[in-house]
Amino acid sequence: MSAASPSASPGTGTVTTAVPARLDRLPWSRWHWMIVIGLGTVWILDGLEVTIVGNVAGRLAEEGSGLDITAAQVTGVAAALYVAGACSGALFFGWLTDRYGRKKLFMITLAVYLGATAMTALSFESWWFFLFRFLTGFGIGGEYAAINSAIDELIPSLYRGRVDLIINGSYWLGAVGGALLSVVMLDTDIFPQNLGWRLSFALGVVLGLVILLVRRHVPESPRWQFIHGHGEQAERLVSSVEREIEAEKGEKLPPPAGEITIHQRKSIGFGTIAKTVFGRYPRRAVLGLALFIGQAFLYNAITFGFGSILITFFDVPTGSTGYYFAVIAAGNFLGPLLLGRLFDTVGRRIMISGTYLLSGLLLFGTAWLFDRGSLSAATLTACWCVVLFFASAGASSAYLTVSEIFPMETRAMAIAFFYALGTAAGGISGPLIFAELTESGVVGDTVLAFQIGAGLMCAAGLVAAFLAVNAERRSLEDIAEPLSVVKEVP
Repeated sequence: MSAASPSASPGTGTVTTAVPARLDRLPWSRWHWMIVIGLGTVWILDGLEVTIVGNVAGRLAEEGSGLDITAAQVTGVAAALYVAGACSGALFFGWLTDRYGRKKLFMITLAVYLGATAMTALSFESWWFFLFRFLTGFGIGGEYAAINSAIDELIPSLYRGRVDLIINGSYWLGAVGGALLSVVMLDTDIFPQNLGWRLSFALGVVLGLVILLVRRHVPESPRWQFIHGHGEQAERLVSSVEREIEAEKGEKLPPPAGEITIHQRKSIGFGTIAKTVFGRYPRRAVLGLALFIGQAFLYNAITFGFGSILITFFDVPTGSTGYYFAVIAAGNFLGPLLLGRLFDTVGRRIMISGTYLLSGLLLFGTAWLFDRGSLSAATLTACWCVVLFFASAGASSAYLTVSEIFPMETRAMAIAFFYALGTAAGGISGPLIFAELTESGVVGDTVLAFQIGAGLMCAAGLVAAFLAVNAERRSLEDIAEPLSVVKEVP
C-alpha cells in the first residue's frame, strides 16, 4: 500500500498526495455501508416530514387540535416557509461546508433539524408553528449540501452513481412511511385529536436521534482535509480505512492509480466559486439549472394537486388519499433502486437524458388519457407510478450531477445553489402555477398542468443529451480539476 506524505506542514505550501486514487480503488466494504446509513437516512426524514405535514393539515385545522390554524395556512404559509427555509439553509450551510468541512456541518444541520422538529411538536400558536417549520427546512436544506458533498467524496468512483441515486431516492421511503403513519396517528380511536399530530413530529425527532448516533462515526472527507491544510489527518484516515478493508477482505489492496499535487488553502472566496461555476463551466451550469427546474416542475405538476385531483375528479374520500400517495411514493423509490446501477454502467449521458425524456413523454401520454376520460383513480395512480419510476431516477441524478461536475472547492456551494434554485422553482413558482389549475375542477386545466411539467422535463432531457458529462467511473478530480491543483511546468 503506498501513500504520498505531505511535502509541507499542514496549512502551508504544496502537498502531493494519492488520497483520491486510494479512495477510488477501495472495494465495497462495511465502512462504506456505515457512510450510507449514517448520511443517507436523512432523506427518509425529509420525506417523512413533508408527507406528514401534508396529511395532518386537515386535522390541525379542526377544532380541538390544540392549534388555531387553517388547513390553507398549513399547506400554504407553512409549506412556503419550509421551502424558504430549505433554500436559505442550503445556501448558508453550503458556504460553511466548503469552508469548515463536511463532518462539522452535517452534525450541525441535523441538530438544527432535530431541535426545530421537536419545537414544532410543541406548537401552541400558529406563529410558533410557522417559525419552526422555517427552521426545520433550514436544517434540511443544509443537509443536502453537506451530505451530498461527503457521500461523493467518500464513495469509490465505481459505485458513486448508484449510491448517490439510491440515497437521494430514499426520500420516498420516508414519504411512504409518512403517508401510512398519518393514517394511524390521525385515528382518534387510537390517539386524542390534539395528540396524534404532535406524536407524528416527535417520531421524526426519535429517528433523527438514532441517525445522529450513527453519524458520529462517519469521518471527515479526506479530500476536503488535504486541500484545507489537514494533509496528515487525511493520510492517517485513509491508511486506517485501508487496513480495516484489507482485514475484512483478507487480501492486499492494489496500488493507487496516481497522485495529485495541490496548493493548500484555508478557504475559497464566494467570488471565486461563482466565477468557477458560471465562468469556467457555463455549459455545466446550464445543465444543472435545466435538470433541477425540469424535475421540480414535473413533481409539482403531479404531486401538488395530488389529493384534490383524486377528490375532485374521482370522488376519492379525503381520508383515503394517503393510500394512493403511498403507492406512487413506492414507485418513486423503486426507480433509483433498480435503475441506479445503469448510471455507472450504461453511462450518465444516456441515462440522465433517457429518464428525463421518457418520464416527460409518459406524462404527456397520461395527460392525453386523462383528457379523454379514460382513467380511474386506480389507473391514474398506476400511470403516475410509471412516470415517477423514471422521473425519480432522473431527479436524483440532478443531485448527483451538480455534486460531481464542479471542482472540489466549490462542490457544496454548487449543490446548494442548484438545489435552492430548483426548490424555489418547484416550491414557489410551481404551486402558484399549478394550484389554480388542479383545483379548478376543469379537466383541461389539470391537463395543462401535466403538460407544463412534461414539457419542461423533456426540455431538460434534451439539454442533458447534449451537455451531460460522462462522469461514470471517473475520479472527481478527473471530472473537474481542483482549483488548488499545481500545474506541472514543462
